[in-house]
Parts: sequence; C-alpha cells; structure tokens
Amino acid sequence: MQKFYKVFLVLFIVFIAINLYALDWQSDVLSEDNLKFVFSIASAVIGLIIVFVMNTWSKIGLKK
Repeated sequence: MQKFYKVFLVLFIVFIAINLYALDWQSDVLSEDNLKFVFSIASAVIGLIIVFVMNTWSKIGLKK
C-alpha cells in the first residue's frame, strides 16, 4: 500500500474513533444529537472502502 493511501487510511480510522467516542450511548443512536456523528462515521467508512478500491486498482494497473 502506497504512503498516500496509508495516510488516508489512518485519517479515516481516526475520524471513526473520534466520532464513536463522541456518540451519546445513553440515547438512541439515530437521535437528533447523535445523527451528525452517525453521518460522519458513515462517510468515513465509505472513505475507507474507496481507499481500498483505489489501492486495488493501482495494483491491477501495475501488473500490466
């Protein structure tokens, strides 16, 4: 995995960890107060998926 992808991998993992810490676990997960953190976690997960897809595409491109 290239250094560029590793930076974003760590960045997205840190975003997920911070937002999991900020969630109010006493109330409902989809409550109005937690909704911004849930959306942020979801976008970080999508970012992780995109990083892995781009890393796979770069490996496929190098083999040819």
